[in-house]
Amino acid sequence: MDIGLVGLGKMGGNMRARLRNAGHTVVGYDRDPALSDAQDLADMVAQLPAPKAVWVMVPAGEPTRATIRELAGLLGEGDLVIDGGNSKYTDAAVHAELLAERGIGFLDCGVSGGVWGLENGYALMYGGAAADVAKATPIFDALKPTGTEDGSVHCGTTPGAGHFAKMVHNGIEYAMMQSYAEGWELLEKADIVENVPEIFASWRTGTVVRSWLLDLLVEQLRADVHLDQIRGYAEDSGEGRWTVEAAIEHAVPMPAISAALFQRFVSRQDDDVAMKAIAAMRNGFGGHMVRKD
Repeated sequence: MDIGLVGLGKMGGNMRARLRNAGHTVVGYDRDPALSDAQDLADMVAQLPAPKAVWVMVPAGEPTRATIRELAGLLGEGDLVIDGGNSKYTDAAVHAELLAERGIGFLDCGVSGGVWGLENGYALMYGGAAADVAKATPIFDALKPTGTEDGSVHCGTTPGAGHFAKMVHNGIEYAMMQSYAEGWELLEKADIVENVPEIFASWRTGTVVRSWLLDLLVEQLRADVHLDQIRGYAEDSGEGRWTVEAAIEHAVPMPAISAALFQRFVSRQDDDVAMKAIAAMRNGFGGHMVRKD
């Protein structure tokens, strides 16, 4: 299958490589000419055979909105746009309506996998019409983890279903990381225990708290036992906020995720010890920048 891919950063560049490794033809566009296969969006679209499919992988908000508006003027009836960024789910209805006026299909796709997706594959959560999902299925199959039926799910036909599912996923991620971080801080401060990194490592096998996040934290702790090189500061990508907003809208109690979100705000007022562990895990799975002491 031929596909255009807009945005060749940490995830987009690896997605292009994984798709090409699976035999697909990818024409990538990025503002950095050293990464790009096309001079601009118009050139990228011109290189694609009809019906055209374009995956947008740029920062959420106005960068994504502007890209989709431009694509609406370049694509035509029967073509397809997939928003694979971390857009707010409410944007999907606007994009779907805009593109539908020109006969262009639209899917919103939440993507999880970070900088490890090239090797391990990506978890994909997409929303939109079943007919558009069928068009994109070869791409989804190439990107999702190999050797499993899981990792790729049609979350619903309503535009935004995929990004809503990814938003909740990220909210859960906040709470999981906060729990590991608080446990790490307590073990660090308690004189009764020694060799904290190996305590965490022992939990990676056979325990109910084992996870990939735990694996990443162990790797970071073995490299920097007390995380002395990391400042206790962690950004939030926006999806944690949107998850809490949706919980309020639907009257769903969400104390753990809410507390984890607010703790990130605390980290910006002072150096937070537990937040060192969260910063380390975010760097491990997503390549997110850490602030050094």
